[in-house]
Amino acid sequence: MNLKVRFKNPIFITQLILSIILPMLAYAGIAAEELTTWGKLINLLWDSISNPYVVAMVILSVWNALNDPTTKGLSDSLQAKTYTKPK
Repeated sequence: MNLKVRFKNPIFITQLILSIILPMLAYAGIAAEELTTWGKLINLLWDSISNPYVVAMVILSVWNALNDPTTKGLSDSLQAKTYTKPK
């Protein structure tokens, strides 16, 4: 995977962050605007990490963010591997 190029793309970074945060919020049944203090955020993260179901959902969500469905397996195409910046 050409992660160096992917991390230069703000859309990818946003997608990756959301793929981690949204399953946690959904399982807890809260909206993002309810996280008004650092304590609430830390509690949400701790509760999520200690729950195997939420961890599995986060892993699956990150997999979906990383995977390129136009190629076989979990790698980028040969052409995409030659990129030095997002095309």
